[in-house]
Amino acid sequence: MTGDMPYEYPESDLPAESGDGRSAGSAEPTSAEAARKAELAAGLARVEERIEGACRVAGRRRDEVTLIVVTKTYPASDVRLLAELGVRDVAENRDQEAAPKAAACAGAGLDWHFVGQLQTNKARSVAGYAQHVHSVDRVRLATALSAAAVRAEREIGCLVQVALDAPSGSVGERGGVAPDGVADLAEAVAAAQGLRLDGVMTVAPLAGPLAGRPRAAFDRLWEVSTTLRVAHPAATMMSAGMSSDLEEAVLAGATHVRVGSAVLGERPRLR
Repeated sequence: MTGDMPYEYPESDLPAESGDGRSAGSAEPTSAEAARKAELAAGLARVEERIEGACRVAGRRRDEVTLIVVTKTYPASDVRLLAELGVRDVAENRDQEAAPKAAACAGAGLDWHFVGQLQTNKARSVAGYAQHVHSVDRVRLATALSAAAVRAEREIGCLVQVALDAPSGSVGERGGVAPDGVADLAEAVAAAQGLRLDGVMTVAPLAGPLAGRPRAAFDRLWEVSTTLRVAHPAATMMSAGMSSDLEEAVLAGATHVRVGSAVLGERPRLR
């Protein structure tokens, strides 16, 4: 969904970690951990400079834009280091990776965002740790998330995923509902127990008239968001923009940008 395409690696390739995210048996930060923390700090500083610059150009305050660091494929130790550096919002796109990572980082004061395509049979697990789900694209998923949230006695903030390249009345290849389906789906989310309608999300399309035109795509999402807020004034979140196009998203009005590799470095590949 967000950032580079995810990969799957065997669990045996994952480093063993203690509950605080450090390598098993490690009591104090190692030189490698200190070096990694410095890398992450430098990445955050570069992204922060980009967001601040985009806000200046757009005439917006910096506090109008929340940075969500997309930590998919990276270990829990990186997430803990990000928390130590002041990051509060992190995102994952695969429940089988996110659930154990969230458990390993319990107590770090993080808000977890789920940003990937979500199957209904994973709703119960995701409802156990995610504060926000950005990828609600059908009523059946909203129903499953509602039941799971009620069971867990939690409230989950939901964003309607908008597929800007989807024909009227259809869904996108990477998930999301066509713009003309947003209103009905938003009504279903708003009416569901345990869910809170927070806004809309999109990924810059790879096909159609908006392909290769992220600013135009995000301007279109702003139009969708503006229309939604007439009926649902509290649904103010607009989640858009990644490492390659965060400036265009900020200029178009995004309130949340989802950035992975620009902070964490190139994603690990299969050995």
